[in-house]
Amino acid sequence: MTDSIVVTAGLTKRYGAHIAVDGVGMRVEAGEIYGFLGPNGAGKTTTLRMLTGLIRPSAGIATVLGHTPGDPAVLRRIGVLIEGPGFYPYLSGRDNLLVLARYRGLGRAEVEESLARVGLADRGDDKFRTHSLGMKQRLGVGAALLGHPDLLILDEPTNGLDPAGMAEMRELITELAADGHTVLLSSHMLGEVQEICDRVGVISGGTLLAESTVAELRGVSSLLVRAEPLELAFPAVLRMVGERGALLTAGGIRVEAGASAAPEVARAVVASGADLLELRIDEKSLEEVFFEMTRLEAVR
Repeated sequence: MTDSIVVTAGLTKRYGAHIAVDGVGMRVEAGEIYGFLGPNGAGKTTTLRMLTGLIRPSAGIATVLGHTPGDPAVLRRIGVLIEGPGFYPYLSGRDNLLVLARYRGLGRAEVEESLARVGLADRGDDKFRTHSLGMKQRLGVGAALLGHPDLLILDEPTNGLDPAGMAEMRELITELAADGHTVLLSSHMLGEVQEICDRVGVISGGTLLAESTVAELRGVSSLLVRAEPLELAFPAVLRMVGERGALLTAGGIRVEAGASAAPEVARAVVASGADLLELRIDEKSLEEVFFEMTRLEAVR
């Protein structure tokens, strides 16, 4: 038995001479929120369509819940929202979900539960054609939740939501993972991914550049020290951390150490006779890491 819910190796999709996805090897573990991160056109949606059996790969292999994508045994256990929801415009949100529920042998109770989970319980009778983009997105997630799937595959689930709606959707996704669902979430919103995902795969130009935890991608944090005069403070910090552990920059002294070293650094600066003006943790955001990686890929 394995705890890997999604596994791919060399997954590739070509459209004529164009390579949309190029040799992607990824692994999604049970119970985690996996962020599939990349700009528009990077190959995220094409990869998700292959994982759900909507299109066939040109090369490579993929397994979802231990089966080939598109296998009926898989489809019963996954919930999917890809490229925006599509519903009957003349039916209400509730009736649209009831249609889907009947196809899956589910009852009204599951529909009402899904509407409540995505905050549409009081708008369930509104016709789909009158829904805002954000409401349509919520209803799409509600449809994906029908039947309590083991795996949720959500393509840009916060698309069209206002800031409050985005926060609510992030909270919902976190709750779903806590309830035992595995979530594969594609997004180009780097702050969103950093906030809720356990691990991420970074894709650009169809190529998976990295797959790791958010913390590992962001790297070790450092300390930024501002003090005056630097002629006193910098030598004192160097004596404490060694020449390779501190660097004098335009913003002050960058110390290659974590938060636990902050008190000792502060004492060293004060003991030197310098005035300590600022001492803070300085760590890269996922956005900074992503742009560094994609810039490097672009010049190769």
